[in-house]
Amino acid sequence: MQAKSLQNFDRQIQRIQTQLTKLGPLRPGTLTRQYRQPKRQRGAYYQLSYTYQMKSHTEYVPKREVAIVRKEIALYQRYKKLTAQWIDLALQRSRLRMRLARLAPSQSRSAKEDSTPNLGHSSPENPGKSHSPTRH
Repeated sequence: MQAKSLQNFDRQIQRIQTQLTKLGPLRPGTLTRQYRQPKRQRGAYYQLSYTYQMKSHTEYVPKREVAIVRKEIALYQRYKKLTAQWIDLALQRSRLRMRLARLAPSQSRSAKEDSTPNLGHSSPENPGKSHSPTRH
C-alpha cells in the first residue's frame, strides 16, 4: 500500500517532468504597451520588464515580435506552475517516505537482525562486548 502511494507520487512527478521537456522557448517578464506621448496615446511601443539574477531589466520589443514574446511569457508561467506542482509533490512524497520509515523501524530492525549474521559485533543487550571468542 505504501509503495503504491510512493509510486503514485513518482508517476505524477514523471508526468510533470515530461511536460517540462516539451515547453520550448520561454522567458520571464511582463509585456506592456507604452506611449511616447502618453497624454495623447501616440507613439505606441512595447516594453518587456523582468527580473533576472536579482537585477531588473527592461527591453524594447518590436511590434513584429510581440506575439512570440507573449507566447514565451505564457510558457514561462506554465514552467513556474509545473515546477511549483513538482516541488509540492516532492515534499509530500518525502514526508510520506519519512513517516513510513518511522513506522517501520521495528519491522526493518527485526528483519535485519534475523538476516544479518553476527560477525563479532556488540549486541544491543551487551554493548561493547563482543560475541566472538576472545584470545587471552
